Amino acid sequence: MLTEKKLQKLTENLKAYQKKFLAGNITDLDESGTRIMINHFLTDVLGFTALEEVRTEYMIKGTYADYMIQLGGKRHFLVEVKAFSLSLNEGHLRQAVNYGANEGVEWALLTNGKHFALYKILFEKPIQHKLIFSLDLTDTAGLKKACEHIQYLSKDSVIKNGLEVLWNKSLALTPESLAKFLLCADNVALVKRSVNKAYETKFDDQQIQEAIYKIITEKVVMNDFKMPKLVKKAITTKKAEVVTPVLKVEGGSVE
Repeated sequence: MLTEKKLQKLTENLKAYQKKFLAGNITDLDESGTRIMINHFLTDVLGFTALEEVRTEYMIKGTYADYMIQLGGKRHFLVEVKAFSLSLNEGHLRQAVNYGANEGVEWALLTNGKHFALYKILFEKPIQHKLIFSLDLTDTAGLKKACEHIQYLSKDSVIKNGLEVLWNKSLALTPESLAKFLLCADNVALVKRSVNKAYETKFDDQQIQEAIYKIITEKVVMNDFKMPKLVKKAITTKKAEVVTPVLKVEGGSVE
């Protein structure tokens, strides 16, 4: 979503956040102290402007969400902060989801300063939620992968509807979405050709589709099965034959 240059900058900012807050000996920090960390995360790492775009103590029906990220009057996601010393739990999640549901905000970021979990709130009956990603920023080895997720929360990305891009990516690889593609006519025909050729037999489309459906819907034990490697076939093109033009003249030719 971000350009390579901006993604590199985000990585540097995240490293600075880790070094400043997560590389020390902090073990017991209350919620107010943790909010100082999150202030830095939202402004220094994600690039939002304090006060104007990072709204603190945002009132929602008589109670307060810790932060609301707002750009141009549009509320993009809320942030619920828990103490650094606490482990995030289901009660914290319900609180964040309820805030979003009551305010009509579709995204909630739940964090204790080191663990970050982003949820999509689904306005169904009853209200549902889906975990999009969960990160532990104390894991320095996983910094690159963390940036791949966090980039969608950055100001530059949010402005360009990055959260919707992230949601579409999440939907695309769900079992339900992939099952539809696996069972479509084109893919069934492709599998049929491969199976018929490999086993020198002849199955029809219906038989192949039912076999694929069985794999999707039933538990299949394949003890010795190994994921095949994806090898791209080399594309060879014939070099154009160079033809030397011949100029015909009376009594012969000249090359």
